[in-house]
Amino acid sequence: MERYEKLFINLNNNKQGAFIPFLMLGDPNFNMSLKIIEFLILKGADALELGIPFSDPLADGIIIQNSVLRSFKSGITLKKCFKIISIIRKKYSNIPIGILTYANLVFYKGINNFYYNCQKSGIDSVLIADLPLEESKLFIKYSNTNNIKQVFICPPNSDDNLLRKISIYSKGYTYLLSRSGVTGTEKKIKKPDSYIINKLIEYNSSPIIQGFGIFKPSQVSDAIKLGISGVISGSAIIKIIEQNQINSEKMFKKLNKFIKIMKKSTFFIIS
Repeated sequence: MERYEKLFINLNNNKQGAFIPFLMLGDPNFNMSLKIIEFLILKGADALELGIPFSDPLADGIIIQNSVLRSFKSGITLKKCFKIISIIRKKYSNIPIGILTYANLVFYKGINNFYYNCQKSGIDSVLIADLPLEESKLFIKYSNTNNIKQVFICPPNSDDNLLRKISIYSKGYTYLLSRSGVTGTEKKIKKPDSYIINKLIEYNSSPIIQGFGIFKPSQVSDAIKLGISGVISGSAIIKIIEQNQINSEKMFKKLNKFIKIMKKSTFFIIS
């Protein structure tokens, strides 16, 4: 049984949704990035979504943009990103690990080579933020060749035709955007669209994970109540890292508090 499948079965049996932190690899540096990732796993992260720093992160707001800059300043490279993931995979064999990247990085040394390195590092899924479903044929081909789940984004304005296609092609999970725009905690988001959720479920999509602007426990519990399988939270976590770079003790204390309350909010309310 594959890691995502096993995770969602176990969580559902235990009446829980998934809490998935997003981090930028190499932020604020190689060694601290490793420590933070491991800390989040030990404190209750159900899976990981890890960003590969890219010079033009079009989908990301200022918090994640600054995270990218810190990673580059620390000397991070694609090779070092795969190294971090390999180290984590050797220590934690069961946790699903997904990466979020951009198409240029996948093209850089060849699409097949990129997915091969993902498989070699122990990565389970790849989400390419600027890859439309209509242009994804080669990416799907090589992700399948290397046993990597290709994840697709479901926009909040998707029509039935797109929802049906996403349900077919998004593997591991389906990334449901909370809103349009870029990542960040600055903008208000509405509750997830129940029509979209119900349609994805009707079309037997991979488990639905909501992302973009998730930073409050109430957002998590609202999502779970509507049938979403979990959430991804990134900017709120990265903001804690940014504000406490010189005081790691304080950083880990705040991360622990945030993870604990967000994970608790994934528990199903049983009436």
